[in-house]
Amino acid sequence: MRIFRVLVVLCVIAAGIAGWAWTSWDRSGPPARAGAETVILIPAHSRTRDIAQMLEDRGVIRQAIVFEVDARLKGVASRLKAGEYAIPSSASMGQIASILVEGRSIQHKLTAAEGLTSEMIWKLVKADPVLVGDAGEVPAEGSLLPETYLFTRGETRREILAKMARAQDKVIQDLWEKRAEGLPFKSPREAIILASIVEKETRLPEERPHVASVFINRLRKGMKLQTDPTIIYDLTRGYPLGRGIKQSELLAASPHNTYVIDGLPPGPIANPGKDAIAAVLKPQASDDLYFVATGKGGHVFAATNDEQVKNVAAYRAFERGFPPPGPAPESRPVEDNGRVESASVPLPDTATPRLKAGKAKPARRRHRG
Repeated sequence: MRIFRVLVVLCVIAAGIAGWAWTSWDRSGPPARAGAETVILIPAHSRTRDIAQMLEDRGVIRQAIVFEVDARLKGVASRLKAGEYAIPSSASMGQIASILVEGRSIQHKLTAAEGLTSEMIWKLVKADPVLVGDAGEVPAEGSLLPETYLFTRGETRREILAKMARAQDKVIQDLWEKRAEGLPFKSPREAIILASIVEKETRLPEERPHVASVFINRLRKGMKLQTDPTIIYDLTRGYPLGRGIKQSELLAASPHNTYVIDGLPPGPIANPGKDAIAAVLKPQASDDLYFVATGKGGHVFAATNDEQVKNVAAYRAFERGFPPPGPAPESRPVEDNGRVESASVPLPDTATPRLKAGKAKPARRRHRG
């Protein structure tokens, strides 16, 4: 009889403990030790007991044994996922388990701005402190899609570079199928080459289709593209030149120099964004063959050499602070669009070189030192 009574008492105690543990599952947990949340990293292949102990050690639950028991009773113990988690202050054990079961890991991000070269993007990926592993070789120029990419801790550098390459392949494939008829290039690669030039020639998204039309019109007429960024690419691989372009450099037979070579250069000079690619595949309808910076952030376009000469004169007058000779070309102000100039690696030269007298060029700008 005495043994029976002891067993009854033990059962009552066990039931009380189980009931307390069950109800504590949804009870508010301890406040965060600092801030509004606690970041915790659950390694892969962690056991339920280990996870519970980590949670207790980080101060997000009060008792590891209670979390472990409740997780097993509620059937979630085997579904807790590894990852990096932000646990809200005072979250209940049930809320914490839900976060871990759903795998709501912290999303980190890396932004590759339009117009960066592959080497620049590769350096950004290589320097990211959250990514792991070796970055491998620098990807081919023009093969990466500039964009903001989300990833979780533990993703490798090679994986995110591969993700950028797949994204670029998808964009060019989708846009190529919808391209305008009669374009003067025959492959997606040639479209990327021209898009990289358009990307480097204007910071204004609304100008890209018009700039693209100028280069496409010149290709159709067999005219040289004559665009400064192609010279800079051969000199610095897209990094800032820090000075004006020399006459000898304009005439140099370097591989990408479109003042010397006919047609498109042999490869891209940067990684163009989706809008620049779309611009060359569906350019604005125009007869323009030239454009020049206004000095106010935009460009003014011309269909004839005479018009271009006037626009160049207006730009020079603006540089000197004199009234332009005749009506000033309309321009749009520069907007802070957070593009290339905000990246954290040395950036391609996008400033304006000094225009010279004589034969008009499609686009010459003044480089700031």
